[in-house]
Amino acid sequence: MKREEVDQLVLEGLLPGDPGKIDLIETHISWILLGKDWAYKIKRPVHYTFLDFSSLEKRKFYCGREIELNKRLTEGIYMDVQPVKKRGEHHFIGDGQGEVMDYAVRMRRMDGKKQMDFLLLNNQVSAGDLFNLANKIAAFHQRADIIPDKNIADIPNKFSDLGKETDYMIQVGLPAYGEIIQDAIKKSDVFYQQNELAFQQRSDKGWVRDGHGDLHTRNIFFLPEPQPFDCIEFNDDLRQIDLLNEVAFLCMDLDYFGRTDLSGLFMDYYNQLMNTMKTKGDQQLFVYFKSYRANIRAKINCLRARSSTDAVDRSKFLIEAGKYFGLMKRYMDMLFDP
Repeated sequence: MKREEVDQLVLEGLLPGDPGKIDLIETHISWILLGKDWAYKIKRPVHYTFLDFSSLEKRKFYCGREIELNKRLTEGIYMDVQPVKKRGEHHFIGDGQGEVMDYAVRMRRMDGKKQMDFLLLNNQVSAGDLFNLANKIAAFHQRADIIPDKNIADIPNKFSDLGKETDYMIQVGLPAYGEIIQDAIKKSDVFYQQNELAFQQRSDKGWVRDGHGDLHTRNIFFLPEPQPFDCIEFNDDLRQIDLLNEVAFLCMDLDYFGRTDLSGLFMDYYNQLMNTMKTKGDQQLFVYFKSYRANIRAKINCLRARSSTDAVDRSKFLIEAGKYFGLMKRYMDMLFDP
């Protein structure tokens, strides 16, 4: 679908079983239509290096995969795949005669005030919440499929992908960010060369598993029991990762909120259950993974800035990218300038 067709859906204000006002949220890979009781997620027809939603068939396939994979961690959120249709000038979702324009994942709408990022901003995340979350994630990881023969050598290459944003940082008048990018890439390469065996040994021991892949505070509800949602369905490689890489994302996000206390507490609980971080070398790998996760968040905000046609939004995304650049640098300094 095109954005103007999604806008038409919003204007017509008709969602199956959920009439009334519709709110639209746009991300770099999807449009999410929010009704009173339901949410419908439509994948944007985009093609990046890390995902391909360019055809209708692919978008339908990944809608099904999204439901299948997220049901491993959620209860009562993900429902089914619904067709998005057009009849004349009328756009609608669900049954009825019409040309299929796209597909949408139907989800039960959750209370945004129970998302972990909102709760953090209101100082409403307790030690008990983190204990329950650690138990939920550890139980999921314990039963997750082990991925043998994972190509560990591509980690520095993924880190280096951020280098593509260097010229853009210069273009928008932020050359200092470009310098941070290049310095972090050099340190990433050095760190991997020094620790290649450690990365491989963790894979050999079965620590690379089919996890969530996108475990951060905006992807967790407390209802009151924790429900991590919106895992990566579009790229198996990004979801099948070292468990330290998985939880590093959540801990990096907590650090981003200035809650290093909660980051450390979660990791203490989680490690007691999984014992995945045993040595000083493991701790260094964990810091590296946190730097990598800050790298990814910076990259996403750069992509959002590039695609934004609104100057205010573009500035907002660049400010966010800058915060993650700073966090990435901080972690790298911890490894090389302790």
